[in-house]
Amino acid sequence: MVVKQFFDETLAHSSYAIASAGKVALVDPARDTAPYEAFARDNDGEIVAVFETHPHADFISSHREFQEKLGAKVYIHPKAGVAYDYSPLEHGEEVKIGGVTFRALFTPGHSPDHNSYLLLDENGVEKAVFTGDSLFIGDVGRPDLREGVGNIQASRHDLASMMYETITNIFTKLPDDVVVYPAHGAGSLCGKNLSDDLESTIGREKETNWAFQFDDEQKFIESYLEGQSFIPKYFPYDVDLNRKGAGALDTALAGVPRLHGKADIKEGIQIIDVRPSAQFKAGHYAGAINIQAGEKEKFETWLGAIVAPNESYYLVAENETQLTEVIFRAAKIGYEAQLAGGLVYDGAGDEKSETIDLAEFKANPDEYTIVDIRNTSEVKGNEIFDGAINLPLHELRQRSGEVPAGKPVVVHCAGGYRSAAGSSILENALQVPVYDLSEAVKEFQEVSA
Repeated sequence: MVVKQFFDETLAHSSYAIASAGKVALVDPARDTAPYEAFARDNDGEIVAVFETHPHADFISSHREFQEKLGAKVYIHPKAGVAYDYSPLEHGEEVKIGGVTFRALFTPGHSPDHNSYLLLDENGVEKAVFTGDSLFIGDVGRPDLREGVGNIQASRHDLASMMYETITNIFTKLPDDVVVYPAHGAGSLCGKNLSDDLESTIGREKETNWAFQFDDEQKFIESYLEGQSFIPKYFPYDVDLNRKGAGALDTALAGVPRLHGKADIKEGIQIIDVRPSAQFKAGHYAGAINIQAGEKEKFETWLGAIVAPNESYYLVAENETQLTEVIFRAAKIGYEAQLAGGLVYDGAGDEKSETIDLAEFKANPDEYTIVDIRNTSEVKGNEIFDGAINLPLHELRQRSGEVPAGKPVVVHCAGGYRSAAGSSILENALQVPVYDLSEAVKEFQEVSA
């Protein structure tokens, strides 16, 4: 038996391939099938099964593509109400793949249709549990993503109660040495306090995970519901798309138009410029929003938080290599479908961004309107500037009218990445100068600490 974890850092998503006796099973695979197909070749195996823990909100799974391309069976809990052919697995039911066995564990809480999968090796020993978004390392999956979406919809309070039962009656009763393989790590918005570790054991989680420390359900629920982050616009869309099953990635990418320059851009369609902020500020197309797409930057999350699933948009990159990469990254969350086209910046942009005079700002901060675009939970008890207006980035396009128009505006976040997007949004919306504080915000954090 071979178990391999695949980790996508930008989405903080973990998926798995398990090989045994010439057969390969996948758990919660990402949209790109190539890494799993390479694993199968390297292990002389055939991909025959995909185990989905639930319809995911934050990425698009390739389960339907594996089903159509290779004839793999897709296993999921019947409560998910999926639109593709599937093999239902309820609590305690088992499937043998090669010499190993997968046992379904019904683990609702993050969603009302969630399965985890307990892996038994060739000798029938319980070795690992693939916990999806139910149990993370140091945390559990948030309970507020299925209010108004999915086949079964449930309130966050009801899901929190389900999670308490899942922790108490399912995970706590597993052997301490069973390895925990979750679907997400630190940086995911599917939880609020995930560890940097990508695996653990049941025994370690019993000792260190906050969710195992309660013997009172109501106190657990109160702690669980407090402090959850915002829900990006694309999350409900991805739940529904994963329930339907997304089409083949190569076909989807081939359908994205490639444009040749500014002349091909139509008015009324939002432009997303993914170049580094310095390049963007030196020249960009009117109305563009700067969501940077560096290798480790959370481009996918912020694209799906700022642009709505039904909104057409363009992608502008610095070269063909980056353009190909960002179109692929958009497809990871299903956003290639509304992509009106991609192009390399041709230098014909007439807009430039204002550059802040940092010394002037430090000397006279009251002469500026300061907009803090961090999430509300980040700001509470951690204010950097007195009197700053908190307008979280994911709400900024809709709430730009709340910014007073009498002074120049300075935009900041926690480290400089998000403020590039935020300042570009307000540049488009306001008639006063808008400045990006960028990484200089760290100087003010040191003073306020």
